[in-house]
Amino acid sequence: MMIPADDPFRILEQTPLTIPKGVETLALARADWKETPTEHVISIDIPGMKREDLKIEVEENRVLRVSGERKGEEEIEGEKWHRAERTSGKFWRQFRLPGNADLENIKAHLENGVLRISVPKLGEEKKKQTRVISIGGEGQGGQDIKASKAAA
Repeated sequence: MMIPADDPFRILEQTPLTIPKGVETLALARADWKETPTEHVISIDIPGMKREDLKIEVEENRVLRVSGERKGEEEIEGEKWHRAERTSGKFWRQFRLPGNADLENIKAHLENGVLRISVPKLGEEKKKQTRVISIGGEGQGGQDIKASKAAA
C-alpha cells in the first residue's frame, strides 16, 4: 500500500516533547486509516487491551485522540523470566479528521485486539453551506440584515 507524501488525511503521529513523570514506555499502536464513500474507518492494533483501559476523545480542532495503558505483568518472587518482549505502558495516537467528518456520530468497536473507529461523513445537505448576506438599501434605515442559505 502506497501513501502519497501529500496525503491530506495523513496520520498525526506525534510523541510528546516531554514524557510525563512515571511513564517508562510510550508505545504507539499501529493504525490503518481508510476512506469509503460513506465513512472514514480507523483500525488500531491493541492486542490484550480491554475497553476500560482505552479512552477516545475528539478535541475542538477536529483531532481524534485514542489513548490507553497496557498493564505489565507483576513480578512474583521465585519466578524466573526467560523472555519479556510484550510492551506495556501508555500509548496514544492522534488523527486530524477532515472537514467532511460527522463528529457527532463517531462509533468504536473493539474485537480480537483491533479497535475499529467509524467516522461517518456528513451528507451533502449537512455540510456548511455558503451564506448569502442581503444588504439593506436606502430608506430601510437601521433594520437588521438577515442571512440566508445559498441556493444550490
